[in-house]
Amino acid sequence: MIITVTLNPAVDKTVELFDFKVGALNRIKHVRKDAGGKGINVSKVIAELDGSTKALGFVGGSSGQFIKDRLTSAGINHSFTEVEGETRTNLKIIDLATTEETEVNEPGPSISKSDLINLEENLLNNIIRDNLVVLAGSLPRGVPEDFYAQLIAKLQGKGVKVVLDTSGISLMKSLEAKPYLIKPNLDELEKLINKPLKDTDEVISAAKKLHQQGIEIIVVSLGGEGSIVVSDAGVLKIKAPKIEVASSVGAGDTLVGAISLKLSQGKSLKEAIHYATAASANTVMQSGTQICKKDEVEELLTQVEIEILE
Repeated sequence: MIITVTLNPAVDKTVELFDFKVGALNRIKHVRKDAGGKGINVSKVIAELDGSTKALGFVGGSSGQFIKDRLTSAGINHSFTEVEGETRTNLKIIDLATTEETEVNEPGPSISKSDLINLEENLLNNIIRDNLVVLAGSLPRGVPEDFYAQLIAKLQGKGVKVVLDTSGISLMKSLEAKPYLIKPNLDELEKLINKPLKDTDEVISAAKKLHQQGIEIIVVSLGGEGSIVVSDAGVLKIKAPKIEVASSVGAGDTLVGAISLKLSQGKSLKEAIHYATAASANTVMQSGTQICKKDEVEELLTQVEIEILE
């Protein structure tokens, strides 16, 4: 079982139109609403790939109910903590003329101390030893910057491995808790070590420093180019398939979901990142906020290239 935690979920509203103009009337051609937020996306990916998952996090108001209803209809188990206020809506505007995407994100509700206590109790009550927990996404208002670090310490104390996918100060503060796996992109990695990284060797060196601090697996996402993976097993360079891009939304969440699933199934890290790279590429082939499709993922596996650097 893989438990996901989304502290700041959202209703993802995607609108498509032609020739988007700021400051003018724009007419929408197509609208789609989805349950969103990084951890929720991870659960959706795991479910699509026939894995077992449960989504936790904060929800509130009619938007929160929409998320619960969508997950229920998709057959995804969930146990959310109810809060006052309204779960945010994130708007994605896709210009069909240019394929450019514009995102407008709401801040979300403010979280109280009692909300944090309730979520922590719910999380600890839902886990058993050898579960894997994915903590993903930004922190809503009212949540301390070290909250992920607090959760990681308590989860690891119960024999649970934690995959962390966040950024900024919350990522920096969580490193001391030594999560099992992190997935920074190049920009996030540069901020972690406070210097620009000019080539692959420098990326590997930076990832190795994090590994030496006690983080077992570092997956550095390089977007369409693939990724660099550093672990006890060595260093891998993964080249992603060349595909036609429909939308980059959810590619990183798919990578996290698929690699978490395969690792939880006892696959080697090389096998897990191989599959996850194909899954992430397939998500990029889907429009809007749609995720990968299992049968299409398997068709891409032969196009993933892995080079063992060390």
